[in-house]
Amino acid sequence: MWSSEDIRQELARVAPTRRCDRLAELSALAHTAGNLHLRGHGEISLHLDLSSSAVARRAFQLLRQLGVESEIRTYRQRAFGKPTRYQLHVAGSPEARGILAEAGVVSRSGAPLPMPPKRVVGRECCRAAYMRGALLGAGSVSGPRSPHLEVRCASIEAAELLVRLAALDDVALRARDRGRHAVAYAKGADAIAETLALAGASDAALLVDEHGVVGAARAHANRLTNADQANLVRASRAAHAQLQAVRRLAAEGRLETLPAQLREIADLRTRHPSLSLRELAAKCRPPATKAAAHRRLARLRRLAEL
Repeated sequence: MWSSEDIRQELARVAPTRRCDRLAELSALAHTAGNLHLRGHGEISLHLDLSSSAVARRAFQLLRQLGVESEIRTYRQRAFGKPTRYQLHVAGSPEARGILAEAGVVSRSGAPLPMPPKRVVGRECCRAAYMRGALLGAGSVSGPRSPHLEVRCASIEAAELLVRLAALDDVALRARDRGRHAVAYAKGADAIAETLALAGASDAALLVDEHGVVGAARAHANRLTNADQANLVRASRAAHAQLQAVRRLAAEGRLETLPAQLREIADLRTRHPSLSLRELAAKCRPPATKAAAHRRLARLRRLAEL
């Protein structure tokens, strides 16, 4: 069994060492969980709204490694039973503005960017880091029944960007517009495991894959059981119809007038009502094939209907 929180905690433990990966992860966090505030005179600030303390600590460390100071605050949503959420407040210092521009969150002039430029997500390692940041910022996974992964995005264009980035590494995501927001999502254990592996959650990917294999094996066994049961029902109904035909021919005195092979199969069916066609054919003298036994019994049924 897995949960979104377990996966977030594993992803939060992945610590990128390259500057480009840190910038890509920060870019994804800002685009999926961030709010930019324009203060005037060219000053901006960034607030990251996060659902997990592990993700908040990861974002705080990430910003500090990039030379940006931030402050963690907590608040509780007003709806009953809602968990505590975490906010990272990044003041609009020149250093912070420079890092946000380098990460593709804002332009050099300070204008918000809806999506990062290609230079931020062009490398394979950066694409993985961006996917990890998106899952940390706004990802959720449900399962193991009907497993579903999704990343909430501000626009369909942002969701389609995740789809394109994943496709470059042969990971299949899809995008959907839900009105107020959009999502990039994956259905099925295989697609979810590949997405998690791309982001760096290898343990979670193996767990999802394991559940997928077990589920597939169980489904296959159920299909075989259902097929066997259906075959037994069909064979039982067919044997009953054959017995009815034999009894009708015998009651009308027509059975004794039939060829020897038909009388033989009629006698065998009467004495062995539960045997399969193959088993009846083996009792014929000389032994017959399953197809021959089927033809003889089918002929008895047609004669009984005349």
